[in-house]
This record gives sequence, structure tokens and C-alpha cells, in this order.
Amino acid sequence: MIKTLREERTNFCPEKSKYLQDIAGVRWSCEGIAHYLVQGKNQATKALNVGVVFSGGPAAGGSNVVAGLFDTLKVIDKSSNLIGFLGGPIALVNGISKILKEEEINQHRNQGGFHLLGSGRTKIETENQFQSVLKTITNMKLDGIVFIGGDDTNTNAFHLAEFLEKNNCNCRIIGIPKTIDGDLKSDLIEISFGFDTACKVYSEMIGNISIDAMSSLKYWHFIKLMGRKASHVTLECALQTQPNVVFIGEEIAKKNSSLDDVVNVLVETIEKRASLGKNYGVALIPEGLIEFIPEVKILIQECNRFLALGKGIESLTERSRACYDKFPEGLQKQLLEDRDPHGNVQVSKIETEKFLSYLVAKELEKRNSQTKFNPVHHFMGYEGRCSFPSAFDANYCYNLGCSSASLIRDGLSSVMAGFTNLSGEVKNWKPIAVALSSMMVEEERKGVHKKVIKKALIDIDQPVFQEFLKRHEGWKGGDLYISPGPMQFSGATKNLISKTLQIESMAKI
Repeated sequence: MIKTLREERTNFCPEKSKYLQDIAGVRWSCEGIAHYLVQGKNQATKALNVGVVFSGGPAAGGSNVVAGLFDTLKVIDKSSNLIGFLGGPIALVNGISKILKEEEINQHRNQGGFHLLGSGRTKIETENQFQSVLKTITNMKLDGIVFIGGDDTNTNAFHLAEFLEKNNCNCRIIGIPKTIDGDLKSDLIEISFGFDTACKVYSEMIGNISIDAMSSLKYWHFIKLMGRKASHVTLECALQTQPNVVFIGEEIAKKNSSLDDVVNVLVETIEKRASLGKNYGVALIPEGLIEFIPEVKILIQECNRFLALGKGIESLTERSRACYDKFPEGLQKQLLEDRDPHGNVQVSKIETEKFLSYLVAKELEKRNSQTKFNPVHHFMGYEGRCSFPSAFDANYCYNLGCSSASLIRDGLSSVMAGFTNLSGEVKNWKPIAVALSSMMVEEERKGVHKKVIKKALIDIDQPVFQEFLKRHEGWKGGDLYISPGPMQFSGATKNLISKTLQIESMAKI
């Protein structure tokens, strides 16, 4: 009988760090970072009841976190239980859960998606919600809860841990760094899981489109990529595929570039390539680009403020009205009518790729340009979130699950599990526990100052962006596209890590 790829992936055994080989018998060790650790108490090994919850958007490898957690709990004591909370954090409030069994876990090993439990975006932040979670913990006699999520999720985990401590509850709270956007990282958390896989999936598609552009000789492809608040995915995919034009939101903001500046970069590249007989090309655009453009950001802020007061576009400042008038009618309607539950413009729904190609066409017409311009639009988002995890993410997630069980066993709480030396072989990865408090900053949310984990944006002075700058100019006129092809799960290239991780690791040497 021929095995399906799904069956092959289920039978794939992730590698484990040598520091986690004998997880039940080795005390937690995190050399060199003691100042980040919450010291655990010596505790005899015993059966543990542990909860696990997915939060936020899916990311490849989540099931392996659960598998690593499950396997390690059973090594610690065969009577240990892993309780899955169904549908995200709201299930902790309502006590909706199931005990996870080995047969079910085995069906999800190395698979994409969060469908083992389902996910949600509920924030646990009110006193009533905290009290309900405490009741759930008490009723289920939970020794720990593992939160698999991004910066908002781990912010919630931090505040829940503080609440439990104040209420003399010994349930330990562990965070896992998850987001395909790559914006949950720090000096110690080298990468969030899911980023490696998503960028490989997107880069395969971008590579395919680039070869098509060279083959058809007549289309400009405008490709929008996931990443509303940070441009890490766009930067990584650019390094993997070498498209003609790449916009990095953080660079736009740092340079205070206007909307006209952005359009001019596109128009000049399009005309330069046309002069070389190349009426085709590829441009990468981060999902949140327009929020990085100062004049558009101000326009959105004014729309949010004035519409909340029941006022219309007549209240816009002169500069914002001029910016508003550049939007085509459909996008103007989005700015005025399409709101989220908080009354804000739903920026993620604005088709930035179509907006920019619209402005390019108008500018070419204004210049009386004879350049042929045929734009094609793409948005690559959900395609990368539930793929089979790359070998890197499969291994990383399994180890994160193993280490989170060890942290709970050793009595640590309000920490994020992680590993250093991720650019090396798995056997040389070193587990770390980063205190969530060390990642907190104070921000104003809904008019209230609150401790939150700040999103990690691209630092344009750091090695990854500087490496991109060295290369990018040469991509504009040339056809230097790279088509990396499908992710590999075996063979010499299966363990390739992201360009971002490679460059950052080399910079540390």
C-alpha cells in the first residue's frame, strides 16, 4: 500500500536536544542566563495535570508542541494527564476541555494547523474572566497551563500568572513563542515557531511567479505578504527569492517616505526595466505597509477619531483630505465604513497591492509614459499558516513542548520556553526559560497604561536588513530571481534554516 505524505509525516520522529534526552532525570539548566530565570523549587517527580491552549492565528508546528508536551509528561509519570482546551482562551474561562489521548496525539504529529484543539482570539483581561479561569484550574486540579501564542497571548499569560500568584494558586504558566509574522523575538528568543515554514511556503510561490514573469514577459506581479505590524516575512522572502522591488515598512517609517515616494520607486523601476525591454517584474509588499507611510497613518487616525464622534470627511485636515482623495472609490468606502469591533479602520482588509498598482498606472499616465504596464495581484496569507511544518519547525516545536513540561515539573512559572543556538544542529540547541516580565514594556491600550510584550519590528541598522540593502539595488534591473522550490522533508536541504536566522547567527560570531 502506498503511504500518503500525511502518513509519512506522522511517522517522522523529530530530533531532540541532548539537553532534553533524559528529561525526567535532569534538573533544568540554562547556562549563562540566570538573570532571566525565575528559580524553581525542588520538587519530587509526580504525576502532573497540565492544560494546553492554542491562541491567535495558526502556525505550522503547533501540534508538535502538544506532542512534545504529552510525551514528556508521560516520561515524568505515566499517570500524568494533558488537558486540551477547545477553541482558544475562552475555553479556559468556560472550562471547555478534553483529556488528550495518545492515539489522537499520534494522528496530529508533524501536521499543520491547530485543528487538534481549535484556536481563538479572546483576551483574558477582566476580573471576572480571571476568576473563572481560577475556578477552572481549581476544579481540574491543574499543575500548569501552556499558552501557545504570540505577543498578545503571552501578555495575557503574564497577567494571569500574576493574578494566580496573588491568589495563592500554584498553577504554573508557561508561554510558547508562536507567530508566522516573526515579531515575537528578543535577545534570547531567536525566532517564533511557524515563521520558518510560512516563509518557505511563500517563497516557493514567489519563485514560481518570478519564473512565470520571465516566461510570459508582460506582467508586473504585486504580491502582498502577511505582516501587519512588522515586515519580517517580506524581508525573509525577499532574501530567499530576490524580486525586483521590495518595500519594508520599517524603512519607509524611518525615512519618513511619502505615498508619492513609494509610488515613484515603483514607477522608476518599471520604466527602467521597460527601457531594457522588460515589461515585467515582481514587487513584494508587507500587509501593513500603508500604516508605515506617515500621511496615510495620520489619515487613518483621523478617520478613526472623527467617525467615532459622528463626523464625516469634511472634518479631515487639508493634508489628510489630499491623501484621502488619492484612494479609489472602493478604498475610500473601506476607510469610512468598514470598521472593526473597536471602531477602527480594518487596515488588514485594504488591498494595498491593488492601491499601489492603481497609483502607478495614474502616474504613468500623468507622465505620458509609453511603458506597457499590466499588473497582476496576489495576497499570500492563509496559505502559509497551516502547511506541514518544515523540519526546523517540526523539531523546534517538539522541543518547545518537551521543555515546557520540564519547566512545569520544576516549578517555574511566568516564563517563556525557548532555545538558543538554533542555527546549529538540534543536538546542540540549548533550552532557556525567559521571564515574561523581562519582555514587558508599558503601553497605552484603550486609554489605559498596561504592561505588554512589544512587537519586535525590523531594526534597519541590524545585519539582516543591511545584508538586504547590499543586494536589493542589483535586483531592480536584473532577472536575478531565485526559485527555491518546495520545502524538503528529507535529504541534504531538509534542515535549511531561514536567511534571517543564518545572518543573525553569523553576526554573533
